[in-house]
Amino acid sequence: MMKKIFLSLIIAASAAVPAAAETVAKSYSYFNIRGTTFEQIEKDLSNRGPHVKSTGLRHPGATRMNFTTKIGYANDGRYCHIVSADTVVKARIILPRWKPRGRVDPEDRIFWDTLFADIKRHEDRHVEIAKAHARELEQALKKPARFRDCDAAAAKAKEITSKTLARHDRAQLEFDRVETINFESRLLRLLSYRIERAEKAAKKR
Repeated sequence: MMKKIFLSLIIAASAAVPAAAETVAKSYSYFNIRGTTFEQIEKDLSNRGPHVKSTGLRHPGATRMNFTTKIGYANDGRYCHIVSADTVVKARIILPRWKPRGRVDPEDRIFWDTLFADIKRHEDRHVEIAKAHARELEQALKKPARFRDCDAAAAKAKEITSKTLARHDRAQLEFDRVETINFESRLLRLLSYRIERAEKAAKKR
């Protein structure tokens, strides 16, 4: 019988960060979960998960992102132009790794596999949201325009970046909001599917 899923598992959230780019370098790090039951896994996630400054809480997963933007300027003697804009994002995704002690109930294993897949999908989506806003940022910066000097061009670039990052931050927050609302129903649906699939596979043996 499927265990009841509690909403005390907080949806992993990434801190507000500058926008990302076409060039994305993802790396993964892990923290260990030792529990062998649903209740123990839940407790370990709450106690061992990465601390997110924006919420002041520990989360089942998190994404730390570092962005570097290089903007090229050129002066033709009369006006200054932005001739290039390239942003690189390095994303370190922190995920739980289950290393249970002793025998594990098959139902708890299914629960863990389902939960982990959802946590990873959530964090990967944060990176995709940032990447989409990076494209928007680069396109906006490279839009043909002329400025009286390169200081004015740099000021405009700063303004464009600030507005794009604000949209990026709102998109990330909205994603977390929707994910939190749908967490329980989504996980129950995924668990039902995996349990049904496991039962069908067992009958074929």
